[in-house]
Amino acid sequence: MAPTATRTRQWLPYAAAVTAGLVVIAGAFVFVRQREAGCAITLQVNSSTEKAALLADLAERYNRGDRSIDGGGCAQVHVSALNSGKATEALATDWTRTGLPQPQVWLPTSSLWTGQLRLLDEAAGRELQTPDHYPSIANSPLVIAMPQPKAELVRQHGALGWEEILGLSGRDGWAGFGKPEWGRFTFGKDNPNLSTSGLAATIATYYAAVKRASDLTRSDLADPAVTQFVRRIEANVSHYSDDSVDLLRSLAEADLAGSAGSTDDMSAIVLQEELVDLYNTGALSPRLDGQERGRRPNVPLVAVHPKEGTFNLDHPFVVLPTADKRQRAAAADFQKFLTEGAQQESFARLGFRDHERRASAELLASVGAEPSGGLSYFEPPAPEVVSAMLDGWRTLRKKANILITLDTSGSMQAKVGTSTRFQVAAAAAGKGLALLNAEDQVGLWSFSSETKQQPKSPYREEVPLGGFDQTRIKNKIAGLQVVGDTALYATVRAAHRELLDRYDPQRINAIVVLTDGKNEYSKDNDLARLLAEVALDPKRPVKVFCIAFDRDSDFATLDRIAKASSGKAFDATDPAKIDDAFVKLVSSF
Repeated sequence: MAPTATRTRQWLPYAAAVTAGLVVIAGAFVFVRQREAGCAITLQVNSSTEKAALLADLAERYNRGDRSIDGGGCAQVHVSALNSGKATEALATDWTRTGLPQPQVWLPTSSLWTGQLRLLDEAAGRELQTPDHYPSIANSPLVIAMPQPKAELVRQHGALGWEEILGLSGRDGWAGFGKPEWGRFTFGKDNPNLSTSGLAATIATYYAAVKRASDLTRSDLADPAVTQFVRRIEANVSHYSDDSVDLLRSLAEADLAGSAGSTDDMSAIVLQEELVDLYNTGALSPRLDGQERGRRPNVPLVAVHPKEGTFNLDHPFVVLPTADKRQRAAAADFQKFLTEGAQQESFARLGFRDHERRASAELLASVGAEPSGGLSYFEPPAPEVVSAMLDGWRTLRKKANILITLDTSGSMQAKVGTSTRFQVAAAAAGKGLALLNAEDQVGLWSFSSETKQQPKSPYREEVPLGGFDQTRIKNKIAGLQVVGDTALYATVRAAHRELLDRYDPQRINAIVVLTDGKNEYSKDNDLARLLAEVALDPKRPVKVFCIAFDRDSDFATLDRIAKASSGKAFDATDPAKIDDAFVKLVSSF
């Protein structure tokens, strides 16, 4: 309700309150509609995805308010959402391709992205869109999130650093903490090319390596001792994620089912503090229709803070050059509105710290107490250093054993526009292969059912698992014949056995399944047995990643297979999404 309407209700006689309240609500609605029609200034805001829904609600609150901007008049604020990396690319190239309104205000997750956009603008020789430092509307530090029993044990050992928690501990696993029965110590993190928290985690690792909290340089990145430090930590990654929210949703589902579940090989996850709070308060748990949040997990996560310090995600408020004078005035008023008490309380309910980095008592009760002296923060490196770091990360990240299984059943001949499903899938696979590391081990199988050309088995080794030969794999895919039915279960079962036989503890061991259908192979129809066989073994984890291609795919079953192994299924049942699905899949390795 508009503030004007609220003030009117305060003098209404009590006996008339109910009836008059209805009139006031109707009047407030008319007031809002009239205000919208009478506001000459429209302000388009683009927000990073993790806070976009909240920003949309706050914009509606702003639009209903009785505010006027400097110079007179009022503004209507509209919010759209795009993740920070994609928004950076769109602002540097052609925003119209996003299909979203051209923004005058940009609210990325971190100022790291404003620096990267500045680099892109400089390289293109155009006006800088983000030349300055910008105020925060909320903050969330990076933390190492661990299940409560493990976090409590780690904290008993006193203040530990990034290397001691994520690096050296991996050599002996939990035996180094007196708990050999907990097995290996591995952790999850987002791919830094796709995720702000993944990028921040990589930066924090470098700062821990140089034992400084500021002034990271390119020469630091080239120091052999630094690269060895980073490589040692990356070696303990269980697998990379394209979205830590999905990872936490899977963890919550498994927790509430009463098992360690699909992330049992992970001792920790590196992510922003806000997500730990959302997990612990049930916001990422399965919920019934109409529920705002699900059940709280049986085993909460606890935020552990490395002794060297951490990186802060500062959620800057960026006014872009696309804003005219009146829109700039409106933006200044909206930024002031967002930092006022009521709106800051809304951010706090989503697990954020306020615009001055202060944490609420409720947040600290949810995620765990800070160190006695408070948090210390790393300074953001220069944009040029961040760019060089991303270039070098490909050679330092943990390498993979990847067995690709490609559906060559007859249904892959069906048309998708002017191409066949197989042609679209082959083209997407080629783009995905280009993103792999030259040091990965990669093999290729085709599968359908027994045919005249392949009478003995429904699957066939096309390229043996070994050194990555991108050209050979692409040429082999181009020459495959498309015929037969879909022996999905038999192929996944055999591929899983193959990777167990070829298991490499120094690598991420993964199966990739690309299919347009569901299991059509009567000789192996036992899904329950398959799920039991591919279930994650924390001592020798082999993960299954599936891409459900086109509308005939049985995505629900592929999702069950992937989750059983602690992998992930990507929904590309809309063929237009297959390229994006491959990018996300490859970013898991």
